[in-house]
Amino acid sequence: MRFFRFRAFLIAATLGITLLAGRWVWAQSEGASAQPAAQKEEQVEKVKTTNPFKIVMDNIDFVFIIIVICSVVGVALIIQGFITVRGGVMMPEESTARIRELIGGKQFKELIDFTESDPTFISRAINAALKRAPSFPAMKEAMETSIGEQTAEQFRKIEYLNIIGNLGPLLGLLGTVIGMIDAFQAMNEGHGTAKPAVLAGGISRALCHTMLGLLLALPCLAAFGVLRTMVDRLTVRGALVAEELLLMVKPAEAKPAAVAAARPAVMPQPAVAAVRKAPIPAPPAIPAQQ
Repeated sequence: MRFFRFRAFLIAATLGITLLAGRWVWAQSEGASAQPAAQKEEQVEKVKTTNPFKIVMDNIDFVFIIIVICSVVGVALIIQGFITVRGGVMMPEESTARIRELIGGKQFKELIDFTESDPTFISRAINAALKRAPSFPAMKEAMETSIGEQTAEQFRKIEYLNIIGNLGPLLGLLGTVIGMIDAFQAMNEGHGTAKPAVLAGGISRALCHTMLGLLLALPCLAAFGVLRTMVDRLTVRGALVAEELLLMVKPAEAKPAAVAAARPAVMPQPAVAAVRKAPIPAPPAIPAQQ
């Protein structure tokens, strides 16, 4: 529940910042349009060639809205990923030190309670193993299963960045196709005599969607690659630490001396040979009857 609240807060904050930035850009464009006509005519060509964002803002459609929403979600996921995918969050030193202290003091009941309430990576792995005690093979199997589940969970959290990154160019292509259809439809309505400026304007608006799609995909895919490497490194390190701690609580095995004492006594081989080689005594003589 805390995770979803944090994500919702990030999305809301990012959306608010985006709206403020869009409002500022819109105010700047409105201020530019309120300039004297002579200055406006001098700057029209420069604005059209150097500010493609103004072209997009003047022609907002549903593709632009979808790209903006995906951008807000992507920024929120990137911020959340770099906040949560850290060694100090996934496996803090304080938690690991506390587990070592409890194992060293053989306080196994307190160890179970601590790992049950601690949501960190190592505590969850150790807790799953402790529930299978005293069979060490079962404990090790449970720990490996917990590590695999937690690793998959961490990868699922950042997989949305990969999805958004792959959708970005497709959304841009969709906007480009729609813009090209509108441009050629304008030419068709003019019976092939449409002005090149009108056709070029439609094509430029269409290509702006491609630019927005790429701007959405590049940071999301880059952040996904970095976060995936960080998750892989941290989960491998956590697995090694959890295995080390599990060996510290490994149940004591039977000693060889105790096993030998539990076996039935067996006569040594030399004694057996001596008994076999000893002469068999003759039976006593039976006295003759009178």
